[in-house]
Amino acid sequence: MKKLFAMCLVAFSALISVHLQAQEVETLVQIDTDMGKIKVKLFNDTPQHRDNFIKNVKEHRYDGLLFHRVIKQFMIQAGDINSKDAPMEQHLGDGDLDYTIPAEIVFPKYFHKRGMLCAARTGDDENPERASSATQFYIVTGKFFTEMELDKMEHEQGITFTPEQRQAYMLEGGTPHLDGKYTVFGEVIKGMKAVDKIQFIETNGEDRPVKNIKIKSMTIVNK
Repeated sequence: MKKLFAMCLVAFSALISVHLQAQEVETLVQIDTDMGKIKVKLFNDTPQHRDNFIKNVKEHRYDGLLFHRVIKQFMIQAGDINSKDAPMEQHLGDGDLDYTIPAEIVFPKYFHKRGMLCAARTGDDENPERASSATQFYIVTGKFFTEMELDKMEHEQGITFTPEQRQAYMLEGGTPHLDGKYTVFGEVIKGMKAVDKIQFIETNGEDRPVKNIKIKSMTIVNK
């Protein structure tokens, strides 16, 4: 009887372990652009942003949209639903669906180091809850910071960087002034060369690339 109980306990523990591992698996999305392919993973502890992004991908919401806002050493942004085939003189940046996603700011675990996938949103004046756009997102490129610059930011803004943040901003780069203000819901795991090709493209006065850079497609992938 004791042996049978022990065997059942082992089997139950194995099932729990498999279930937990399944929960930890992160969804991967491949973004095929005019400048190459970018693969991102979506974080499970920002579930509303994850699920919304997956929904948009499965509905082909992003196919054909442009990277409409690109700022060197800062970020590249896409997801304006009005950007598909938009003429160069058209103002972009306001196109969105008729809902927002509640903020899921998991800070300091997720912060704005290079390669992070984040949700765009309207400003604090009209959006104090910091709710995210239903479709618009950006990928951080950022710049490198010295230890002295980070010390100065801490002093002026009354913040304290974690050791992980300090190391990332000094060795990888990022945009620390956005930390804790926007939802970070994923990360580039392959294709930062394509991201850099996009960030260094020539842009106009509205930060729109003078040559359209299109998202050809987005797909859920296994690896």
